[in-house]
Amino acid sequence: MASKVTIILGGAASGKSAFAEQACVKTGKSRVYWATSQIFDSEMQEKVARHVDQRGAGWTTIEEPYEAKTALGAAQPHDVVLMDCATMWLTNHLLAENDLEKETRVLLEAIKDCPAEVVVVTNETGLGIVPENALARRFREAQGRLNIALAAAADTVVLVAAGLPMTLKGTT
Repeated sequence: MASKVTIILGGAASGKSAFAEQACVKTGKSRVYWATSQIFDSEMQEKVARHVDQRGAGWTTIEEPYEAKTALGAAQPHDVVLMDCATMWLTNHLLAENDLEKETRVLLEAIKDCPAEVVVVTNETGLGIVPENALARRFREAQGRLNIALAAAADTVVLVAAGLPMTLKGTT
C-alpha cells in the first residue's frame, strides 16, 4: 500500500506542478517523475521543456501515457512518485476511446498497491462554464469523477490557486 497519497489539484497554470515538485523534494526520498503527456506539437514540446527545467536535476523520469501499473510497478518504499498529470492521463484514455471507468479502477489499484509515496497532480475543471461540445462535456464529467475518486483515496488533498496552496484534506 502506498505509504502516503497526496492529490494536488488546481486550474491550468495555477502553480500546482511546482507545488507538487517542492512537496516531493521535501520528503527527502528518491524522486520519480511519471510523465503522462504525449508530445504531438511544438507547443506541447515547449511546455514539457519548461516543466523539465522547472523541476531541475535529481529526478528519474518514467514516460508512460497510459499504463498506471507499468509506471508505478517499479517504485520502492524509499521513493516518492509524482504523477504529472492525471488530467493528461485521462485525456490519453478518452481520446483512445478506452473504458474510463476500468482505467480509473486500474489507476486507483496501482496507487493503492504502490509501496512508494505517491503525489498526483490533476486539474480542477468543474469551476468554469459548461462546454458547448459533447467531447468537452464528457471530458469535464470524467475529470470530475476521477478527481472525486482520487481525493477519496488520498491522505492529503491540496488545492492550488494563484500559486497558493489550501489544504482540503489531511495535513501537508
